Amino acid sequence: MTRVAFYLLAARDEQARRLFACRLARKVSRMGHHVHIHTPDAGSTDEMDRLLWTFEDIAFLPHGTDVNDPDSPVTVHDQAAPADRCDVLINLAPEVPEYFGRFERVADLVGGDATARARGRERYRFFKERGYPLEHHEIDP
Repeated sequence: MTRVAFYLLAARDEQARRLFACRLARKVSRMGHHVHIHTPDAGSTDEMDRLLWTFEDIAFLPHGTDVNDPDSPVTVHDQAAPADRCDVLINLAPEVPEYFGRFERVADLVGGDATARARGRERYRFFKERGYPLEHHEIDP
């Protein structure tokens, strides 16, 4: 069964959440996992694509927006999901992606503003009502 971790960020701005997604994707991919980042829309996909190249001054995180590229350790998209081979889903969207059950783990990143927290509670309730194992982590700046 998919394990779900909620990361509750103190920061209220979207950029902080995206940068945390980059750091988390880097950490998880370095552990040998394939990662998919689900974004809310095409503009967010483009922004994540850019950030994954530039969030570190001395390195970049290999990734792609083609979810069917077998050589991409990290994929980013707002609609499509990898058919297989990914075991960690990082969710940046306000909804639970329909395909979340394909993954061993889901990392749901919740921003610090009131709207983001309310949507995060809705997603938490969704998983809890269905009996998924849940954990949460408070992330300070």
